[in-house]
Amino acid sequence: MNFRVSAQQLDRAEGTLEDTAVLDIGVQDTGPDGARWALALRGVDVAAMSAEDLILLWTVRGAPHLYRRADAGKVAAAVEPFSDADAGKRIYDAAKPLKAAGIGIMAALDEVAAHMRAVVTEPTVKGDVSGRLAKVMPEPYLRFCRPCDATHLYEMPFRLAAVRAGLELQLDTSPPVLRRIPRFTKAATSDDRLDLVRTYLRLLGPATPRHVADYLDAPVKDVKARWPEDVIEVVVDGEVRSLLAGDEQAFDSADGRATRLLGPYDLFLQAKDRATLVPDTAHVKELWPVLGRPGAVLADGELVGIWRPRKSGKTFKVAVQPWRTLSATTRKDIVEQAEHLAAYRGVPLAGVEFPA
Repeated sequence: MNFRVSAQQLDRAEGTLEDTAVLDIGVQDTGPDGARWALALRGVDVAAMSAEDLILLWTVRGAPHLYRRADAGKVAAAVEPFSDADAGKRIYDAAKPLKAAGIGIMAALDEVAAHMRAVVTEPTVKGDVSGRLAKVMPEPYLRFCRPCDATHLYEMPFRLAAVRAGLELQLDTSPPVLRRIPRFTKAATSDDRLDLVRTYLRLLGPATPRHVADYLDAPVKDVKARWPEDVIEVVVDGEVRSLLAGDEQAFDSADGRATRLLGPYDLFLQAKDRATLVPDTAHVKELWPVLGRPGAVLADGELVGIWRPRKSGKTFKVAVQPWRTLSATTRKDIVEQAEHLAAYRGVPLAGVEFPA
């Protein structure tokens, strides 16, 4: 846990986009305290960032992730499915009608991407793109959506094809607006810095191939085929896992002293060994409910509770539900982090609520 705090730079006070490690794997931008709050927690001055420094793409698990704009071509190569079987797993139920029609999944994604790029010649709302695609794509690509009472492309092929089409999501748009990435060229290959298997080990290790596969929604077989050779074995919770050999010293000496209010989809919480993050099963259910995820309170290498924003009109509070008795110092640090969050949101903090 201390190693991950340090590897993900949650213990630093200042940083830049260039040296922020989580941008190598992508920073999920879900909810009001999404990607930019995750960067602020890692010392980045988000108020000084230019929108042209960053790019938002649908990538891992079809979720929107923020990256450095300069990395766009390499990111597109890094997030490619490893195989047709991998692509089929990543698009869930959309694979079945394509397979039944004898259409390869990778070929299908390329077909969707070609039509998407032809449609998006200027910034276009997602619904309009989907509607126009539904008119030109054949039946195996389409499904009837009861809530909309309309026929659409399956959602995951739509999302995963966007980066293949050289399309980005315009920041701060809801519903999402897609536009062409200027001067986009997908790299022929990725590099070690953006290699998703290596980067998972670097930021969320030690890990097993199953952990990485679950993170990517990929088959374990494909992940094992790309497992780095330069790893060492360590035992965590009685399980043999891999750590990049170059990280051994950092693993042994990590301190991890920091108090942070992690957003619900912060990378630290995306690790697929939840029992390691949160050993208590009741707390697991609190932190990862089916709907309405809270944020997590991180203190000195441990997750010690959950938090939720309480906003009413111009009033903003942070409600904390600790899982154990917190020291006066930790409570003080949580209040400071709540003030940081309020400043990030641009609202005054009315208070932090702890249980009586």
